[in-house]
Order: sequence, then C-alpha cells, then structure tokens
Amino acid sequence: MFKNILPLAAAVMLSLFAVTGLAGAGESNHTNLGPVGPYEPILTTVGKSRLVAYYEPDDGRCAVSVVMSDDGGVKPMRVRVVLHPGELFHLDSVADERVVITCAPNARGMAVLNKGEILTRSASNVLY
Repeated sequence: MFKNILPLAAAVMLSLFAVTGLAGAGESNHTNLGPVGPYEPILTTVGKSRLVAYYEPDDGRCAVSVVMSDDGGVKPMRVRVVLHPGELFHLDSVADERVVITCAPNARGMAVLNKGEILTRSASNVLY
C-alpha cells in the first residue's frame, strides 16, 4: 500500500508547490538540472514559465511528471510521459527555448541534457 501512496504524495506535493511557490521560486532563480533520483525535483525555467519535473521508476523506465506554471495567472499544467532509458523528452516554449530530459539505464536517474543552453540563457537574463 505504501508503494502506491508515495507517487501520489509526490505528485500532490509538487502540484501544491507549483500553485503556491513556483512564481516565488522563479524570482529567487532556483535551478536544479540533475541528475536526480526518483521523486527528486528538476527545477528550471522555460520561457516565462517555471518547470518542476520528477520521475518515479516504472519497470526500468522513468514515469516523468512535469508541472509548468507562470505568474501570469495561468493555472499550472502537468504533463506525464514514460521514457525508456536513453529516450529524450523535449519540452519547448513558443520563444524557441527548450528543456531536454532523459532517463538513465534501469531508471536510476533523470537529467536535463541541454544544461549549457539553460545556464547560458539564465546568465544572460541576469545581465539584461
């Protein structure tokens, strides 16, 4: 029973974080691009939206949940996708910004592949 409650609790926790704290997190510029283990968050921005992603192991695959929110009054949205090890999930903004997430072998971890692009974009946002 505990095994079924943990993913639900993680999803609820991240959804609440998205609703209450994602805009504030964007202001303080918290970023974690991984690698992360199960239920640990990846935190970054895509366009003007804040992204929180986590995964739960699913028979050697990564069941990835991504919550996106912005401070423009749009309700947070959640996307769920299951990745086989080595598969890529591209999440693009309308402003040609993207986050590329991959799953490690045996679902041991998840990470953002285009870290340099994201970090360069974050640094340029601070400078301008």
